[in-house]
Amino acid sequence: MRWPAPSRMGWLFDARLGPPDRLLPRWFFLRALGAIYFSAFYSLAFQIRGLIGPQGILPALSYLHLVGQSLGHWERLWYAPTLLWLSSGAGMLNALCWAGMLASLLIVLNVWPRGMLALCFVLFLSFVSAAQDFSGYQSDGMLLEAGFISLFFVPPGLRPGFAPEHPPSRASLFVLQWEWFRIYFESGVVKLMSGDPEWRNFTAMDEYYQNGPLPTWIGWYVQHLPHWFHAATVWATLSLELGIVWMLFLPRRWRIICFFIVTPWQIGVILTANYTFLNYLVLVLGVLLLDDQLLSPLLPEKWRKSIHRQLGSSTSLEKLQSGSTQTVRRWWRLAGLSASAIMLTWIAYATTAEMMLLRVPLPKWPIVALQPFRIANEYGLFAVMTRARYEIEFQGSMDGQNWIAYPFRYKPQALNEPPRIYAPYQPRFDWNLWFASLGSWRDYSIVPNTELRLLSNDKDVLQLFAGNPFPQQPPQQIRALLWQYWFTSMEEKQRTGMWWRRELRGLYAPTLERTPEGQIRVVQWPQSESHQ
Repeated sequence: MRWPAPSRMGWLFDARLGPPDRLLPRWFFLRALGAIYFSAFYSLAFQIRGLIGPQGILPALSYLHLVGQSLGHWERLWYAPTLLWLSSGAGMLNALCWAGMLASLLIVLNVWPRGMLALCFVLFLSFVSAAQDFSGYQSDGMLLEAGFISLFFVPPGLRPGFAPEHPPSRASLFVLQWEWFRIYFESGVVKLMSGDPEWRNFTAMDEYYQNGPLPTWIGWYVQHLPHWFHAATVWATLSLELGIVWMLFLPRRWRIICFFIVTPWQIGVILTANYTFLNYLVLVLGVLLLDDQLLSPLLPEKWRKSIHRQLGSSTSLEKLQSGSTQTVRRWWRLAGLSASAIMLTWIAYATTAEMMLLRVPLPKWPIVALQPFRIANEYGLFAVMTRARYEIEFQGSMDGQNWIAYPFRYKPQALNEPPRIYAPYQPRFDWNLWFASLGSWRDYSIVPNTELRLLSNDKDVLQLFAGNPFPQQPPQQIRALLWQYWFTSMEEKQRTGMWWRRELRGLYAPTLERTPEGQIRVVQWPQSESHQ
């Protein structure tokens, strides 16, 4: 079944009327999306029990119980759409991660990609909806939005290959490109609207590489470049986010030029900062600016022949189908086109309305209805730059006099260890401690909750650390100190070999002690909570 020639709906949403020259960008994008999903589930497999397990820092069971008490049956499912309503035990959490890794690998291998994309979306949303503070990142929303839109972008079938008989619909292609555009443009807008003088004075990048969540050793060296370089990168950032990305809406030649500008930029960000899978996702979304004409010469000859063979076989198959089979397929296709038209239009409206609400009063209920599913998001990276680097360190003691630090896996701690490159791996515990260090322990319950778990040597929480300094028995007391960190200078590093220097700022959270009766009491309270 084809839509009538003048039907704009068919032109937008019918894949068979889609652009036939985007098969290779789609193929590469979907394989890369599967790899990004894999990185997300792989990192969770080592952390999820310590984060939200029954004995974790923020147990999903307790959170969902509170949600269930506050909302009705259907309201709770909308507010927290997660499979963890069925069970949030360690077995369910492990199954979520392993099923997600398997499904994402099958996407990479091009095995029933639509079904596997749907499974990855449901599983990742199940974690995000129950992870509380451990899932409040823009990168999670970016992945869920791209993953959901890709359900309408991916070709059908068990092993669809390049699927020339099912090119991507124009609407699904545009909404994915629209996400790519919004990530850049909205980030540029918030930098100007925030009023942060560092962006206006071209000083935002002077200490950016040092003060971000998880620096890299390459960022250490870039930090020591002269001010003119950092001022130039501020100008380049604003120019790219507010100007260059508009090339998306220009003819083909300009889109290709845009790709070759933003791609090296994203690679530079990946090398100088650990923003998990965020920059990898933005990078692969940029592939959708390209077309087959540009990419096909880069392919082996057998791949190009495979596309032509698939095109011929799909045409023959269409002719051989019986009348009854074609009737069923028509109705099935009509249902799919209707769902595609409704959801893609809804997402396009919600994301556009979020950008325009400050100036144009538009209905908000379509935006609110989608919020729990994270498929129509607002973005805005680095609206206000962090002006200092603080680190929280947990220490334990058997006598209250001699303290031993718990070693972290990823975030800076030892002064002689270089900051490493972890992305796209996402260490959510270390990442959240960076946010907590900028505020008060009263606003970040993960810190006192971690102290409580360490007092009992909880094995799942200890897995979040690089080691346990109290393997025989739990410490009697736990405290959390706040340090301020700086990169060392080039001269200091050459002389001492140290990558970092630090100064103690004081106690960050209450020092806790377990009494002989098994009760928890506060030994010492922080003297001050205003370290910035």
